[in-house]
Order: sequence, then C-alpha cells, then structure tokens
Amino acid sequence: MTATTSDDVLALESQVCFALAVASRRVIAEYRPLLEPMGLTHPQYLVMLALWQHEPLSVRRLAELVSLEPATLSPLLKRLEAGGKLQRRRHADDERTLQVTLTPAGRALREQALEIPPAIMRRLGMTRDELSGLHALLTDVIARTEPGEP
Repeated sequence: MTATTSDDVLALESQVCFALAVASRRVIAEYRPLLEPMGLTHPQYLVMLALWQHEPLSVRRLAELVSLEPATLSPLLKRLEAGGKLQRRRHADDERTLQVTLTPAGRALREQALEIPPAIMRRLGMTRDELSGLHALLTDVIARTEPGEP
C-alpha cells in the first residue's frame, strides 16, 4: 500500500524540482509568441537583455551573466550575428578575448522588448509585486545552489 500524497515524501506533485521544471517550461512558452516577431528565441532574448544592460561584453562574461557554458553560448551568438543583431570581434588589447557588441539593429530591438515584461504580467495574471516576490525567492534558490555553496 502506498502512502497518501501528503505523507509521501516521494509524491511527484510535492517535489520542488517538478514544480520548478513545469513552471519554467510554461513561463518560457508564454514568452515564445512575444519573441517570435522579434526573431528571438528565449535563450537569445536572455543574451540580448545582458547586452542591452552591459555591452560590450566578453563571451566569457556574457556566459556568466546568462548562466550558460561558453560552448553552449557560441552557436547562439553565431545565429544572432547572422541575424544582424550583434557582432563578435577580437579585443584590441587581448586577441584571446572575443568581444560581443550590439549592432544598430540589435540596439533597436530594445524598444520592442520594452513591451515584453508588461505582456508577461498580463499573460500570467500576476502583479509586479507578485513577480518581484517570485523573482526574489528564485534568486535566493539560485544563490543557495551555486557551486561551492553549502
């Protein structure tokens, strides 16, 4: 006989990992129709957000900001470059460093992107305060799961 859901520590619906995985997939799916007209996938959107905020960036720093391995980020950057949204160039002072900058077309996309946060709030039916609270909680989870953290 199996334990009731409230007693079963292995019940699928009580697993944090399950709730996070489903929520992540569903929230990202809400972004898809908003990003498609901009010619962006969700990972590309994250890269663009980082560049709109911090450009120019080295590939290494950009990978850190978006929490991707440089090897995973590289093909994504190539697609954005082919789409005319950014440029990758060797840094003048250090040929080993690949610098990423936005093109004028990439910078112009920022204006369209300003519509995304309010659209996501509407699609999720959540207030700014609710999303801020969720963000704070998730940011804490991220910090607690950083490599080397207890």
